[in-house]
Amino acid sequence: MTDPHRLAWLDVTSGVAGDMLLGALVDAGAAPEAVQQAIDAVVPGAVRLTQAAVTRAGLRATKVGVEPLAEDHPHRTWRSIRVRIEEAGLPAPVADRALAAFGRLAAAEARVHGVPVEEVHFHEVGAWDSIADVVGVCAALHDLGIARITASAAALGSGRVRTAHGELPVPVPAVLELAAGWEVVGGGTGELATPTGMALVTALAAECGDLPRLRAEATGVGAGTKDTPGRPNVVRVVIGTPADAASGTDEEISAVVLEANVDDLDPRLWPGVLASLLTAGASDAWLVPILMKKGRPAHTLRVLAPRQRADALRDLVFRETSTIGVRESAVRKTALERTWIRVPMAGDDEVPVKVAHRGGVIVRATPEFEDVAALAADRGQPVVTLLDAAAAAAVASGLVPGAELPTGRR
Repeated sequence: MTDPHRLAWLDVTSGVAGDMLLGALVDAGAAPEAVQQAIDAVVPGAVRLTQAAVTRAGLRATKVGVEPLAEDHPHRTWRSIRVRIEEAGLPAPVADRALAAFGRLAAAEARVHGVPVEEVHFHEVGAWDSIADVVGVCAALHDLGIARITASAAALGSGRVRTAHGELPVPVPAVLELAAGWEVVGGGTGELATPTGMALVTALAAECGDLPRLRAEATGVGAGTKDTPGRPNVVRVVIGTPADAASGTDEEISAVVLEANVDDLDPRLWPGVLASLLTAGASDAWLVPILMKKGRPAHTLRVLAPRQRADALRDLVFRETSTIGVRESAVRKTALERTWIRVPMAGDDEVPVKVAHRGGVIVRATPEFEDVAALAADRGQPVVTLLDAAAAAAVASGLVPGAELPTGRR
């Protein structure tokens, strides 16, 4: 069960990959059986985790490997991965974190290759072992009861590497896209940070910084594959309770709001601007109609963002709007826990329903509009008709305010 005060700090100053993060969390005490069970729920019978004690540049570490048990099909869409995770019956924190990490990967790949997010086809990051790394890391965090994550600056590496897209410079484009707004260093020769590793760090960590003041309770060291003399190829994790939680003081402010008044942008551009901000990692983005001096109609653009994404999102506002100034204010954000549950519709179709809950009790359940709209287009029916039918299906499945969240979704 997640402890609301339990924090994990990730030391990725030597680089980061999904298996290194997983090794560090297992070394810190995450149960391998719980991790394997979560992976099997998403890709049943596909992989088996292995665990070994190794040394990297003289330091002891845990190496977690992923052995394939079935033939892999390396080209896989973001949509298919999302459905697998949503339908696996994982605890909500595990599913939500895994979806967030893969969503970041999809957004980065879409921007790098210039295609819509839903059309992204993963290669290396879509293979069974990468799905195992992402789901495994999220399951390990849940097993350790981690509520909050922070991380150090990330070492990215240098040189060149061969990929499914050919030979690329290091850091590869997807890693650079994922690193926007994060503190990074070169750190050495070779590919020190993989797209999967950077997606996990930037999607799950609330902020980038040095080891925070805390009461340390556990540590773990996860090994990469290479053993480089003089540079330990490891990720470290430190787990504990922050000093402010122990003293009963308020938690640190964890979000910012960016604002800009704009009176000279073609209104047809606003939907694209908002979509770009959300894809780039904004928690929310919206417009407020205003009247400026001399009675000029205008809009205030507001962007709610995690602090580590503020710089990248501010740059995006300057790039995609006509504003010449952006205000910034720190805020405290409190969000209900969320999960997605697929409910059956007439005709053997299913739609995902976003369920917000508190303490295991449903507060709100809302069908995902885009999925309902896509189903309406496939059926040739009005969207409003399918929205009503999806809402009725959610009620029929027991997803109503005040009801207990289904077992296994907490």
